[in-house]
Amino acid sequence: MDIEAKYRACADGLAAFARRIGMTDAVLGLSGGIDSSLAACMCVDAFGADHVHGYMLPGPYSSEHSLVDAQELALNLGIRAERISIDKPFEAFVDALGPHCIMSRGLAAENTQARCRMVVLMALSNAHGWMMVNTGNKSEAMMGYSTLYGDTAGAFAPIGGLYKTDVFAMSRWLNEKAQAEGRIAPIPEHVLVKPPSAELAPDQRDEDTLGSYAELDRLLVDYAEHGMDREGLVAAGYDAAEVERVTSRVDAYAFKRALEPPFVPIRY
Repeated sequence: MDIEAKYRACADGLAAFARRIGMTDAVLGLSGGIDSSLAACMCVDAFGADHVHGYMLPGPYSSEHSLVDAQELALNLGIRAERISIDKPFEAFVDALGPHCIMSRGLAAENTQARCRMVVLMALSNAHGWMMVNTGNKSEAMMGYSTLYGDTAGAFAPIGGLYKTDVFAMSRWLNEKAQAEGRIAPIPEHVLVKPPSAELAPDQRDEDTLGSYAELDRLLVDYAEHGMDREGLVAAGYDAAEVERVTSRVDAYAFKRALEPPFVPIRY
């Protein structure tokens, strides 16, 4: 499948899912990152701009440029982007849990921020009858780089079948297509070039944990999509230690993927 075919499969799958369950409006978090930017574009295709409700949900480590990027994306797409801070909800959890566990740093603190965002989006979904759209990609899902009951939440994951390198390629293609048709490129250039970050800790960079997306995705596709075993991957030239690291994580986090929203399977 080429990039355009993959895009159409994802956007059309989102629209079909919404029709099946009788939903006319979508709500999603706008982080200022590339995943939520591409997912928002698909939501506009599937629901129409007037029926897409974006929310910026800054926390203690959110950067100002991410809020600027999210707002610019919303303006380009013609959707509203409201802002609701999760600082106070997160601080309440820190106060309540502080006597029982370390909440100033580490995994519990990071995941609690993601779960605060989920609570906000699900409250809006319940209050208004909007479908919550998940913005996760397949690379991170395969590696367990996500928060259960946090950024794994949602009714449908339009980019859930896409590896991160395709998320980047598809975003660039979408911008080029818009410009060729005389329209404004929807995804801000800064979103395309800045290092991806969950912004759940100081100076966090996703590739510091996952490794290079380009290299990771090649290995993941051969392992998960083409069925190569560990021995075959090493024989094909992959570093043995990297093969062990990646395949072990993929296997260990199968339980997380079982709890993630549906998505359109993409052929690789």
